[in-house]
Amino acid sequence: MRKLLRQIIAGILGIFLAQNLVSGVSINVLAESSLFSYPLTQKWQIIFLIGGSLGLINFFLKPIIDKITLPLKLLTFGLFSLILNMAILWFLDFLFLELEISSLSALFFATLICWGTSFLLR
Repeated sequence: MRKLLRQIIAGILGIFLAQNLVSGVSINVLAESSLFSYPLTQKWQIIFLIGGSLGLINFFLKPIIDKITLPLKLLTFGLFSLILNMAILWFLDFLFLELEISSLSALFFATLICWGTSFLLR
């Protein structure tokens, strides 16, 4: 339970820091932003939603994906893990219209920030 909570907090903190530190990452409040018919009108609500989703993906799906892609990680000396993290963040960009990552370099630096917060809170 504590590990799940740490992953969610790391995801929220990582998205918050990436949005503030990386110029190509922005979070916009849209008119149709809602969660189960509850309107999301503040930026912090959207950061909590996206960061919480990132934490849940990292807790539940990432260990499975890590085991599946272990041979690729061994071949690339662990660099494929960075590509997996970038793919997860890109998936969240695709899933949430409020999150906008404008370039590959912004995605790379946002991934580094999210990975660093997750590493520090572990």
